[in-house]
Amino acid sequence: MELWKALKHRRLAMAGGAVIVLLVVVGIAGPWLAPYDPLDQDLAKSLHSPSWEHWFGTDSFGRDILSRVLYGARISLLVGIASQGIAFSLGVAMGLVSGYYGGKVDALIMRLADVTLAFPTLLLLIAITAAFQPGLTVVFVAIGIVGWAGLARLVRSQTLVVRELDFVQAARALGMNDLRLLARHVLPNTLAPAIIAVTLGMAGAILLEAALSFIGLGAQPPTPSWGSMISDGRDFLRTAPWISVFPGLAIGLVVLGFNLFGDGLRDAMDPRLRGGARRVAPPPT
Repeated sequence: MELWKALKHRRLAMAGGAVIVLLVVVGIAGPWLAPYDPLDQDLAKSLHSPSWEHWFGTDSFGRDILSRVLYGARISLLVGIASQGIAFSLGVAMGLVSGYYGGKVDALIMRLADVTLAFPTLLLLIAITAAFQPGLTVVFVAIGIVGWAGLARLVRSQTLVVRELDFVQAARALGMNDLRLLARHVLPNTLAPAIIAVTLGMAGAILLEAALSFIGLGAQPPTPSWGSMISDGRDFLRTAPWISVFPGLAIGLVVLGFNLFGDGLRDAMDPRLRGGARRVAPPPT
């Protein structure tokens, strides 16, 4: 309740949340909202400009762009949830173990994280996806695997602080085993920054999937992915710009929504910033 009170006073965060809700609704109800089948081709209507019949126009195969954009929202939603779910699970588990046990375990996990972070993210994803048959499942897993390292370092830093707190030391002194102690006392006190990181990571995951689909390593034709739609329209930017413009705008809007909501969530979960709007400047001395 306190989090909601702090969040609802941040208009940009609420606007970002509205975009996320819209993405979820479109992703779930896309088949009912789309005016046409996104895979149906009608060469007689190839490259038609936006009109009352086709609000976003048609592509070179006569497919309705609006329908494909609506269906593409489902892929963007899935890639965000699946990839960040994998990154969250791996990152939190590795960060907890690393920060709690320390020593050689900590050194090993952090060196693995350093190696992962040393490579440019997109190049590492290209290498992973190129090694397998291109497809959405490979993209989901690859983005999740690449994203675990940053979360692990974040959770580790929180765990190093929490493990030294009095209530954790007391639980350990009473004989609570490590697994139960981590689950009941350490994990709940390290989740807040991880949740914020995952929310912001959703935007990055959507951009990465679009980039991989753009170069042909993500969603395969005729799947309506926003990245592949932009790629399909790059040869028609002068004659039919709507093929690339509308999916590009969709990507920009969704990424902006996640970033705004993530920033607002971070501020709302920080007790030092919750009352920022009501602070009164100190009197001059």
